[in-house]
Amino acid sequence: MDWSAGGPHAALVGARAIHFGASALLAGALLFRAVVAGPPSAVSPPATARVDWLTIWTARGALAASVASGVVWFTLTAAEMGGLPLPEAIKPDVLQMIAVATQFGSVAMVRLALAIATAILLALDRITSARWLALAASLALAASIAWTGHSGSGFGPTGNIELVADALHIVAASAWIGGLVPLALLLSTALDPSGSWLPIAGAVTQRFSILGIVSVATLIASGVTNAWFLVGSLAALIGTEYGRVLMLKLALFGVMLAFAAVNRTVLTPQLAAGSGGGGLVALRKLVRHCVYEIILGFGVVSVAAWLGTLHPASHFMN
Repeated sequence: MDWSAGGPHAALVGARAIHFGASALLAGALLFRAVVAGPPSAVSPPATARVDWLTIWTARGALAASVASGVVWFTLTAAEMGGLPLPEAIKPDVLQMIAVATQFGSVAMVRLALAIATAILLALDRITSARWLALAASLALAASIAWTGHSGSGFGPTGNIELVADALHIVAASAWIGGLVPLALLLSTALDPSGSWLPIAGAVTQRFSILGIVSVATLIASGVTNAWFLVGSLAALIGTEYGRVLMLKLALFGVMLAFAAVNRTVLTPQLAAGSGGGGLVALRKLVRHCVYEIILGFGVVSVAAWLGTLHPASHFMN
């Protein structure tokens, strides 16, 4: 069965993209509540209730999408590994063999257990300890994607470095891209003509800006490390399909950075200093920019899912 072109490969990339995006959104939403929205909203019961509602339903929806797309991803990978048509691949004996006899299957089972644990903890969301455990489980669920990609096949100290870099890359992307969704939802709530939510919106935006800086720094450092192992040279970057797709990812990332820079250096100070009409104008622009960043961010995630199905550029240049 040829999975290098056509519908099956596109379906696999699509399932991976949805799964990566949903996992990032799950972890990002819970991290947003814990380290961004929590402190400033604690002084305002209405804001606290709104953050909790937005977070829990975003997280639950993301978890459902993550599990559903994960099942599709697992099934399509089973068909690819076995060279089987899809109806044959979904037979219990084939799926069981993939689950117990391959690294991908073993990691998938661990990740399924993490997803189940996260679902249980989300159901217990009113318990403080359950909230923190849910955050930890969601971050582990996102980071464990690294074990399903190219970095998961490395050996020795070099392989460990590559794996850690990839896991950090995924967590940082989840914090930024996944956190943008609840941020946009909360800022949309703050578009109240009375301006009563502007102080909360300003505090949340400033905290998210700090998280964004940490995330971007981690993304750049871990991305350079990954590129060193998977690309290795400028010739490989330009002369291979993997390299050209990676450049597309970098281009989308660059546009995201441009919007983030405007948000931090122009709109966030305007929101913090403004009141009434001026603050609302800055807030509207921030919401719009957040939407643009979300679209670009999930474009980056989709390209990352595509990259995972390609042979690394370094394999062709050695």
